[in-house]
Amino acid sequence: MPDWTIRCGILFASLAGAFSAHASSGDVWQEFATEVQGKCEIAARAAIEFPHAIVDPFGSEHFGVALVTGKPKGANGFVSYFCIFDKRTKDVELGSELNTEQIRFLPEE
Repeated sequence: MPDWTIRCGILFASLAGAFSAHASSGDVWQEFATEVQGKCEIAARAAIEFPHAIVDPFGSEHFGVALVTGKPKGANGFVSYFCIFDKRTKDVELGSELNTEQIRFLPEE
C-alpha cells in the first residue's frame, strides 16, 4: 500500500509541475509578444502616426514577426510594414512600405 501512495504522490507532483510550466510558458509568450509589439511600434514611429502592430504570438525559431499599420506621416491613407524582431539580439528591422491596398487578407471571389 505505501508503494501506491508514493506513486500517486509522484504522479501528482509531475502533473502539478507540468501545469505550472504551461502557465509560465504562456506568460513568457505574452511578454515576448508585448516586447515585439512595443519595439516594432517604436521603430515605425518615424514613418507612421500612431502605429499599431499585430504580432505573431510565437514568431519563428529565431525571429518575432509583426505587421505594423497606421497613417503615414504627412499623408493620407494607411500603410503597413512587416517588422522583424531578432530574438537573440532584440534588434528590429522594418521592411519596405506597403500600401494597404497591396495587402489582401481575404482572397478575391
